[in-house]
Amino acid sequence: MFLENSLQDFVDQVSGDQPFPGGGSVTACVGALGIGLIEMVSNLTIDKKGYEDNWDDLKMIRSEVRVIKEELLQLIEEDSKSYQAVMEAYQLPKTTEQEKQARTAAIQQAIYLAAVVPLNIARKCLEGFQFVKPALIKGNRNAWSDAKVGAVMLRSAIYGAIFNVKINLESLKDQSLVTSLQNEIGDILSRADKLEQDALS
Repeated sequence: MFLENSLQDFVDQVSGDQPFPGGGSVTACVGALGIGLIEMVSNLTIDKKGYEDNWDDLKMIRSEVRVIKEELLQLIEEDSKSYQAVMEAYQLPKTTEQEKQARTAAIQQAIYLAAVVPLNIARKCLEGFQFVKPALIKGNRNAWSDAKVGAVMLRSAIYGAIFNVKINLESLKDQSLVTSLQNEIGDILSRADKLEQDALS
């Protein structure tokens, strides 16, 4: 629903009195924009004189980041849908003991999926982050600032997505699952910091 609207519509929806689209959808959008800047740098380099030796590398980068960008755009929608699923699970009937058990199971499943979606946003942003430094080194020198903006936005998107993972982990009862996800997000944040540092230096 969001991808069919204008940017103005999306920002207005984020600003509204509904809890979605919220932070998860926004981070996916920010990640897509950050990746889009790396694609732009590629496009500004390919077929340009003076960069002939780098054309093939930038074509590969463009191909890879284009796929990631589209996946992040889809995650804008998925994040809002996952939040809606949590709300619907909490509205399930809880009159009988059987209904209570079914409701609890549905809530836990919905919360888990609501954590996985922003985790996937962070994963995709991290996947795209690896192309920032090559774009800086081999890309059009007149667009170096755009690649650095892309790096900053990707790190911000990763941190924002992880905040959304963490808030859902607080409601998960499966501690072994929580620990596993916590270990992964710690690794993602560490790698994001390093990749941003490399890009900005």
